[in-house]
Amino acid sequence: MTTDVLAELGPLFLGSRLKRLADRFQADAAATLQATNLPIQPAQQLLLATLRRQGPLTVGAIAQHLRISQPTITRTIQALVDQGLITASREGRDQRHKTLTLSPEGEALIARAERDLWPRVEAAAVEMCRGLRGSFLEQIAMLEAELDKRSLTKRVEALAASADAGLAIRDFADDLAEPFYRINAEWIEEMFALEDNDIRLLSNPRELIVDKGGVILFADTPDLGVVGTCALMKMKDGWFELTKMGVSKAARGRKVGEFLLAQALERAAAMGVERLYLLTNTKCAAAIHLYEKLGFQHDAEIMATFGGRYARCDVAMSYRPQA
Repeated sequence: MTTDVLAELGPLFLGSRLKRLADRFQADAAATLQATNLPIQPAQQLLLATLRRQGPLTVGAIAQHLRISQPTITRTIQALVDQGLITASREGRDQRHKTLTLSPEGEALIARAERDLWPRVEAAAVEMCRGLRGSFLEQIAMLEAELDKRSLTKRVEALAASADAGLAIRDFADDLAEPFYRINAEWIEEMFALEDNDIRLLSNPRELIVDKGGVILFADTPDLGVVGTCALMKMKDGWFELTKMGVSKAARGRKVGEFLLAQALERAAAMGVERLYLLTNTKCAAAIHLYEKLGFQHDAEIMATFGGRYARCDVAMSYRPQA
């Protein structure tokens, strides 16, 4: 086996070692984008993602957000302008500063990446990092060994191939109270903060949901066990709320959310539910797209009636189950 001189030199050439590792990830990221028919490079994807999250920005503002030099940002911008994915305008008195904005084409492209690609890449990266231990250099060596075994691209492809394979639905049982709390707390705390209403429901699922005429469903996989959950909770005036829907990080990219939502809607129809709604936040763009895809509609009346239950709620949607 060929000697890895850079690894043997240890911390002396740490920067070169990190660059080598970064280059491997960047190459895999480029291959993954190409395989997903997304006509951009990893650096371009990062800039588009920044504009999607932060809105129109100057070159200097983007550099500050990403902690990257302005010349590097400027080189990336021109290609995106040429592709029609962003527009650059000079407004106000100071004509030296360009304001960059996503074009409709750029918005659609990065939304598709966020929906169809990012969950699988994140799940593959989480899988690679799961066994890391020891010092920083030992962790770098482990990541390199994992890439030697199977590239990030191959891991993403494997997740895509098994996206909806082997998924099964389980109904609530007392031994599933722990994953119900854990899976939901994970995604809520990742983006927001647990509110009193969250803690109350997650801590008493049988009493507050099941025993009151609702149901809690779980997505189960052969390899990871329970990886997702959602609930149909009985509310006032004949309404049911689709709530506490979450997917474990380790299973993102397998379309567990879509599987769960479809199963929940089927269950709602079987139960004779005629009025169903959900509450969410604009930060959950991928989830909102999924809700829209399966027939939910934005509803101002629902927002006025139920939206105050959560401080983070700024989106309310309703659905009429088909009998």
